[in-house]
Amino acid sequence: MANKAFLLHNIRAKLKKSKLLTLLYRKPQGWLRRALYYVSPVLLAKYRFRAMVGRKIDLRHPQTFDEKLIWLMLYWRHPLKSRCADKYAMRAYAEEHGLGHMLPELLGVYDNTAMIDFENLPERFVLKCTHGWGCNIICRRKAELNVNRAKRQLDRWMRIDYSRLLGELHYASIEPRVICEVYLDDLSGDQPIDYKVYCFHGRAHCTMVCTERGSSGGTKFDYYDRNWRCKLPYSKSSLLADRHLEKPGQYEEMIGAAETLSQPFPFVRVDFYNVNGKAVLGEMTFTPAGCIDPGYSDVAQLTLGELIVLPEKLPG
Repeated sequence: MANKAFLLHNIRAKLKKSKLLTLLYRKPQGWLRRALYYVSPVLLAKYRFRAMVGRKIDLRHPQTFDEKLIWLMLYWRHPLKSRCADKYAMRAYAEEHGLGHMLPELLGVYDNTAMIDFENLPERFVLKCTHGWGCNIICRRKAELNVNRAKRQLDRWMRIDYSRLLGELHYASIEPRVICEVYLDDLSGDQPIDYKVYCFHGRAHCTMVCTERGSSGGTKFDYYDRNWRCKLPYSKSSLLADRHLEKPGQYEEMIGAAETLSQPFPFVRVDFYNVNGKAVLGEMTFTPAGCIDPGYSDVAQLTLGELIVLPEKLPG
């Protein structure tokens, strides 16, 4: 089953390279998912899991990491999840915990794109919608930015209810806004390395390191244990990869901040960057990959799943 899921994942990745095939595949899939969501988010979760993993999900006795993430998504709807998943509201949460110094500089927050004064923005900046995922515009040279196209793209994202796409219910109550933050430049010429700390019940277990983002070879994913003593066999794509990454100088600060922020949650992934000797807090993620990631190894699914002790159900 695991090999079948990984094969399907690779097929979808190849389909994405064809705009026509992507359109023909995504449109009906999107309509079907929205219809299932309106009937029941649980039904949507069951459909997605069967389609991507190749078997039925066990929501009565979930065991794997993906199964437990889906259970938490559906049945543990703590209001703090929405607050911390909101890219703007999360900043106040971090400041309340004494971590405001780790946040990237905020250049503006806007209820709509008409409020964005592009002329007064610096040469480089990042625009982010606060209520979902994958809705960022990175500007490296303002002279090359098509402002009208950027506004249209942001407007499209602002109209999306991200809770309905994959059933990630905590997005439903987040107010759509746009924030502008400084561009993070580590002077490498590439996007900064991403350090994603997996926290369970307030304790960091491991860190996923994302390198070579935007490269022709695709992003690389490697997992290290909490103390960065060994590489963990959690990513299928890195099991046979002969590479080792150095621990960042600010790693202990990242771990401490992640454990502080993650205290109320059975699971949350806290993301950081290391920029010119400073640890920068990115975001908090409760449903990575929409709770279904065929890139995890079987060891990861079982090990990470065991670390989640499911709480009592908490309806929204």
